[in-house]
Order: sequence, then C-alpha cells, then structure tokens
Amino acid sequence: MARSVWKGPFVDGYLFKKVEQVRGSGRNEIIKTWSRRSTIIPQFVGLTFGVYNGKKFIPVLVTEDMIGHKFGEFSPTRVFYGHAADKRAKRA
Repeated sequence: MARSVWKGPFVDGYLFKKVEQVRGSGRNEIIKTWSRRSTIIPQFVGLTFGVYNGKKFIPVLVTEDMIGHKFGEFSPTRVFYGHAADKRAKRA
C-alpha cells in the first residue's frame, strides 16, 4: 500500500541535513547514504548520491524524472550472472 498523501514523502532527517550542507557549501560532492527508503524530492535534483547496495556505494545523479521514486530503485542489490543452462547450451 502507498503512503498517505497528507503525510507527504518520507525523507530521513539526517539526509535532508546533509543536502542542505552541500547546497550551502556550493561544492558538488557525493553524498553517501544508507537510506534506500527515502523518497527523492525536488531539493535533491542536480546532486549526486552514493546509495549503498549492501556492498558498495552506487553513484546516482538525481534528475527531475526521478522525483517521487525511492533511492533504492536506482541501486540494485542483486547481480544476475545468467542461467547455468544457457551457458551450457552456448558451448555445445
């Protein structure tokens, strides 16, 4: 079920503070975050976030099309190497 509209989008408080610090400094540095559940809001557009996928930080440059989505959608946690049966079929 989706989040109620009257509550607004969810963003972790510490993440919002980090964004304000980077905007104030004027430097374009990667903001590391473990908060895959946070929603992307218009204040994040143009910034680069390092979203943790359980192993490493995946750089995500936020664009206008991403508003309303979650950070976790842009940092996959699983790596698909293909099916074993397909590899055997290609060899033969």
